[in-house]
Amino acid sequence: MRIPALFAAIVALSACSGDAPPDETSADAGVLNVYSARHYDSDRLLYAAFEEETGIRVRVRETSAPQLLETMKAEGERSPADLVIASDAGALYRFQEAGLTQDSSSERLNEVIPERFRDPDGHWYGLAKRIRLIAYDPERVSPDQVDEYTDLADPALEGEVCIRSGSNIYNLSLMGELIERAGAEAASSWADAVVSNFARAPQGGDTAQIEAVAAGECSVALVNHYYWVRVATNASSDRRAIAEATALSFPSFGDAGTHVNVTGAAVAANAPNKEAAIAFIEFLTTPEGQRFLTMETKEFPLVEGVPLPEGLETLPAFEESDLQLTVLGARQSEAQSVFLNAGWD
Repeated sequence: MRIPALFAAIVALSACSGDAPPDETSADAGVLNVYSARHYDSDRLLYAAFEEETGIRVRVRETSAPQLLETMKAEGERSPADLVIASDAGALYRFQEAGLTQDSSSERLNEVIPERFRDPDGHWYGLAKRIRLIAYDPERVSPDQVDEYTDLADPALEGEVCIRSGSNIYNLSLMGELIERAGAEAASSWADAVVSNFARAPQGGDTAQIEAVAAGECSVALVNHYYWVRVATNASSDRRAIAEATALSFPSFGDAGTHVNVTGAAVAANAPNKEAAIAFIEFLTTPEGQRFLTMETKEFPLVEGVPLPEGLETLPAFEESDLQLTVLGARQSEAQSVFLNAGWD
């Protein structure tokens, strides 16, 4: 499908996105109500492509994952939501734990999505990968100083670490893996030491951390890969210069590889249009769906054989952690306690 042919559909889709909920309906095979925590123009292309292929009309509600969670709780059994899209396995876990998802297993999904990137009971499926890495100033830090996540606790980095809040889901999931691999005591000691190395109080998003490294406010920062790639591929030379002033490390947990997470989808527990929701998740695993899902976000396609979005080809090869991502949700409460006790606000 050619992208320009989809823009007429984008106008209609834009009119039903935002905070206003889709109309409440009974089951209707011609409708799909999507609750999405994503906010990218390319998603409009994605919805339009699905509409064109299936004839199913997509209605979208976009806001943050916590807001969607509370909305669905309030709506209860009368929720019109068919499908939830959220970034991070830990966020998907929250919907599942609240009883807001259901089994959406299908032969195709179980075939193309590796087991570690999906819930074993079919409550959610990962669809695109994100890597949590370290951006650093190569003039002040050598690569061997940041080749493991535990290096962020090294006293040599005192006053040099920029990072976002401990309540951020990306950090909670990373901590969940650290607890799983090293134990709660070691994870707590690590968190205490990292707090001692803060260059400033946790603030801002991942892009702000990259900017702080480039500006010399700190020399290392923990960020998701795609934030750096977006800066590195920006049309503005000033923005690209920020990425050029930094280098990337794909740190590991010892021999266990680099932390991997997902953007994923789950069928809502009370979905009026369950079959349409499953069909949409399956569409997201096709080459076309994967392309639209990752082209703007700069995430890695999860399905093998799909071309990388522009900019990812410049990243070095790295070894992925093989952790089953359901662990990140199971360890989330412990991770929150570790950050709280460390004073990692």
